Amino acid sequence: MKTETFSKGARVVFLFLCLSLSFSSSSSTPLLNQDFTQSAATRTLKQVKEDVHEIHCSRERSRGAWTIIQEYLMPFVEKEQYRISTRCRLHPDNDVYRDQEQHKFHKDTNEWKCGYCKKKFYEEKYLDRHFDNRHYNLLNESHGRCLADLCGALHCDLVLDIVQRKTKCNSAAAARNKHLCESLAHSCFPVNEGPSAGRLHELFLRQFCDAHTCTGNQKPFSRGHRKQISIPYLAISILTLLLLPLVYLFVYLYQRGIKRGSQELRRISLSGRKKKSY
Repeated sequence: MKTETFSKGARVVFLFLCLSLSFSSSSSTPLLNQDFTQSAATRTLKQVKEDVHEIHCSRERSRGAWTIIQEYLMPFVEKEQYRISTRCRLHPDNDVYRDQEQHKFHKDTNEWKCGYCKKKFYEEKYLDRHFDNRHYNLLNESHGRCLADLCGALHCDLVLDIVQRKTKCNSAAAARNKHLCESLAHSCFPVNEGPSAGRLHELFLRQFCDAHTCTGNQKPFSRGHRKQISIPYLAISILTLLLLPLVYLFVYLYQRGIKRGSQELRRISLSGRKKKSY
């Protein structure tokens, strides 16, 4: 009897141990799954972060600097028939975004096209993101190829229209920008390379560098810029040239008709006079 009671007690203890073990294992499984899910999510997030390619050079300010170079410097360089050296930081090869910008096509008001893969976008900013994400491997990110670093010397804020008016001039910043501007003039247009380089050196100082001061009324781009012909003006000019011959033809025919009419009136008057005379 005692043996039977002992066996029943052992069975109860055994069942209790099995239930406790199964409960502990079932409660630990979600924790393990949760840890695994969290680790997988962490790895995925880390991988996404590693796939994002960051370039520490402002595309917008680089674009502004290139606009200034094209409009306020290159017309004078072309007039002098001077060839800028690749050592000059203003050279097109020293713009990290130049190749991408040349593969950007503005087809219509809301249509921008990638020249690499022919993909279309509604706005330019989306095309810029596309370049950053898909075609960043085409960029040459060597040192000294960020035109945005020259914005202080080239007055990019005026072109980008982000100048805060009625702001107190910072003499230290003006001195730094002037020093950078003068170094560009010396490296890009060395005076010992001939008369053309000397004239461009002087022009660069007047066009860009003299305005970096907190005294006086010097303004940047004092030598002017490239003259741009607007599309409406061009259309009106072409239409005027086409209509001008027609106007001359109309005037010619009109004057010829008046002469013929006067001659016929003369003949009629002369014939009338002859009939009245006996």
